[in-house]
Amino acid sequence: MKKAFVGMSGGVDSSVSAALLKRAGYDVTGVFIKVWQPDWIECDWREERLDAMRAAAHLRIPFVTLDLEAEYKKEVIDYMISEYRAGRTPNPDVMCNRYVKFGAFWRWAAKNGADFIATGHYARIEERGGGRKKEGVRSMGEGAGRAGNGFRLLAGIDPNKDQSYFLWTLTQDDLSHTLFPVGGLLKSEVRSLARKFGLPNADKKDSQGLCFIGKVDVKAFLAHYIKSEPGDVIDDSGKKIGKHPGSVFFTIGERHGFMIDPDKRSPNDQPYYVVSKDVVNNTITVSNKEGGDRPSASDAVRLSKANWISGSAPGSADRSMARSRYRQPLQALKEIECRTTETKVVFEKAQESLTPGQSLVIYRGEECLGGGIIE
Repeated sequence: MKKAFVGMSGGVDSSVSAALLKRAGYDVTGVFIKVWQPDWIECDWREERLDAMRAAAHLRIPFVTLDLEAEYKKEVIDYMISEYRAGRTPNPDVMCNRYVKFGAFWRWAAKNGADFIATGHYARIEERGGGRKKEGVRSMGEGAGRAGNGFRLLAGIDPNKDQSYFLWTLTQDDLSHTLFPVGGLLKSEVRSLARKFGLPNADKKDSQGLCFIGKVDVKAFLAHYIKSEPGDVIDDSGKKIGKHPGSVFFTIGERHGFMIDPDKRSPNDQPYYVVSKDVVNNTITVSNKEGGDRPSASDAVRLSKANWISGSAPGSADRSMARSRYRQPLQALKEIECRTTETKVVFEKAQESLTPGQSLVIYRGEECLGGGIIE
């Protein structure tokens, strides 16, 4: 019997994942991952752990709490604060997946006899040549899953819940010991299964906000760690037209949080969007031009820290598409040029809001090929 450790957050997706694995014949252990949380945030991790514990008790599976506070603080929180200070907009969920869920969690699980780890992510893993069932639960007769042909990471079946965007840092080794039991299901089907299994959290609302930290406004969180001063808002012609509370807190494409002087507003009061920011001079530049006409729009972008899930870069951009933010419609690519220190990606059309620090994730059909961090 293969042993699977399931990261149980207290939510319905991970609870159903544990239930599906148990039904498929795995020796399942539920694991609540405790991460760092500042003392000024209302503590809700105990409530989340209790929900996870209740689900595990209902399923009659062992349950443990794994303390990964140090890893989370270093690799996610410290990274995020450092990036914002540098004027970039990081994606903490990507780093959480890379270093915590599929890094430290797996290392601990492997030392404790796990054959697999599993999470409630809406994504799928396919063995080249077959071997994974639609819902990501390998049957007990299909071996250890370390197929020589390798693995593909596929988008989740539910387009509204697909989380492959956050998983571009995974490797072949990661995929070989990972299961995504709900990746082949719609959210409505997961809810239905939760009720069928009688799970106590079957109707619990989905969590929102920063990975593992919960209901936190990012700007309010950052304000505790980054000193900021009010600065000028500049339009795309270089004129000062308003004020903002601190340039580090803004993201390219954002349209709220800054003030435009009443006499400097655009005709018909068209909305202004952030197109660039200068943290040295503490200014943000805004524009009321449409999408591809904005000064910040570009058809090319450089990526750092690129990762290709197959282990090798794609030979061409043929049929490849990409998204630069979660749930953005996929955009057609013209060229992918992989260099030693960086990767250059060229789009068919100019893109707005290509934000330094965010992830650009590349697809071919439903397969997630990999990605990198926008420079």
